[in-house]
Amino acid sequence: MSKSLAAFALLCFASIAAAQSARPDRSGIANGQSAFMRVGCFTCHGTVGHGGAAPRLAPNTLPLAGFTTWVRNGTPGWTIASGMPAFPVSVLSDADLADVRAYLASQPAPPPVTDIPLLAP
Repeated sequence: MSKSLAAFALLCFASIAAAQSARPDRSGIANGQSAFMRVGCFTCHGTVGHGGAAPRLAPNTLPLAGFTTWVRNGTPGWTIASGMPAFPVSVLSDADLADVRAYLASQPAPPPVTDIPLLAP
């Protein structure tokens, strides 16, 4: 019985630790917002990543590996009229890129169109 109880307690503590580490660090979010603005992501994706000339990125952001691949590679044959430029490590470090993703994931979802008086039918 004591081994089962110890295993259960260990599982509970591990779950709590994993949940806490999954929460974005507030300083990382602030740094992500700063990097998002500094490198110009906001010009196409909006200041909170809800889209504009480019797709919505927030709050349902790609997993970090996919997000990193997309940002690093951009759209092949990119032009200012279509696609996205690549952002190499020399422009946006891996740590800053992870913080940008945390910033985007921390944003609340936009309101439904029906809740915006000017857009309601």
